Amino acid sequence: MRTFTQSTKLADVRYDVRGPILTEAQRLEAEGHRILKLNIGNPAPFGFEAPDAILVDMIRNLPTAQGYSDSRGIFSARTAVSQYYQSHGIMDIGVDDVFIGNGVSEMISLVLQAMVDNGDEILVPAPDYPLWTGAVSLTGGRPVHYVCDEENDWNPDLDHIRSLITDRTTALVLINPNNPTGAVYSREIVEGIVQIAREHDLILLSDEIYEKILFDGAVHHHTATFAGDDVLTFTFSGLSKAYRVCGFRSGWVAVSGPKRRAENLIEGLTLLANMRMCANVPAQHAIQTALGGYQSITDLILPGGRLKEQRDLAYRMLNDMPGVSCRQARGALYLFPRLDPEVYRIDDDERFVIELLREKKILVTHGTGFNWIAPDHFRLVTLPGVDLLEEALTRIGDFLEDWRER
Repeated sequence: MRTFTQSTKLADVRYDVRGPILTEAQRLEAEGHRILKLNIGNPAPFGFEAPDAILVDMIRNLPTAQGYSDSRGIFSARTAVSQYYQSHGIMDIGVDDVFIGNGVSEMISLVLQAMVDNGDEILVPAPDYPLWTGAVSLTGGRPVHYVCDEENDWNPDLDHIRSLITDRTTALVLINPNNPTGAVYSREIVEGIVQIAREHDLILLSDEIYEKILFDGAVHHHTATFAGDDVLTFTFSGLSKAYRVCGFRSGWVAVSGPKRRAENLIEGLTLLANMRMCANVPAQHAIQTALGGYQSITDLILPGGRLKEQRDLAYRMLNDMPGVSCRQARGALYLFPRLDPEVYRIDDDERFVIELLREKKILVTHGTGFNWIAPDHFRLVTLPGVDLLEEALTRIGDFLEDWRER
């Protein structure tokens, strides 16, 4: 009798944020251990709640949200997204240029399925949010990683991007603010990436899900602002992080630029949106209220706010550990510390974080899980309150001290 195996399309697909390490954590939990999960940017378990207005609007609309919606999304949600971008100067994003999805994750997959042919090369940052690399591979494309320079505050190396472009390169991914590094790119960097896309006629795929989580006066620049009418741009964002509703799965992609040149591609995206019927309809009713109402995220990122205090504590404690260095995150919910190879001999960083999990019951994600080039980093989520975060970092420090003495 034959053995049933997974598709060969999955051969190069990894998602280590929820991979073997999480499986080991679940095994330990089944044995009765309490695991502190610092591997996923999920605000709810750490006491972050959605704004009441969002919940009220969704609940009030439940009686009329029981059927399918337009596959692109309900009109009020698409209008709110369109008006949001227009208020930021991106005037050519109309209601019909917005597709609502079950989170940004679904829209990334749909857009790539619509545009990638076998062998197409997509430029993806290293490190990256691993869904990008995995989804490119799954669609038959080839992810080509351009380096973000840690010594330059994790900014993309524009010359390196240019050096990787071939006649098979079709698109360029930008994650800003960046997950996992927390970098927020300057106007010059964003304009430089847009110019590369313009020179080589590439599509820009701009992941901006953390656009409202900014610290220390950092300014987020929408890629589409500089792309104008000659660079096709897909802008991805949603409610999960800034509005603390990851479980609602409410995200979108907005199309801007030379849409007439992309009519066939957009037709393909529409076909795929039709095939999955529609996004979660109740959660779509949260979008208009979220984008138009009071932006409570501001209270969390300013001095005295929880997210800023937690980020600052983690940054300070990590850099106080011997052999550990960490660039300060200017956005998002993570830090991406480096372990000096001269101090910590780590050949397999997945094994390293599994040992941390087993010994200290702390779950983080190894750096190569984000397609980083060496086993010398890990990503830490900075969502726990300061007391819990301090305890977690103390345990990590103790583990590192033991590792140094091996």
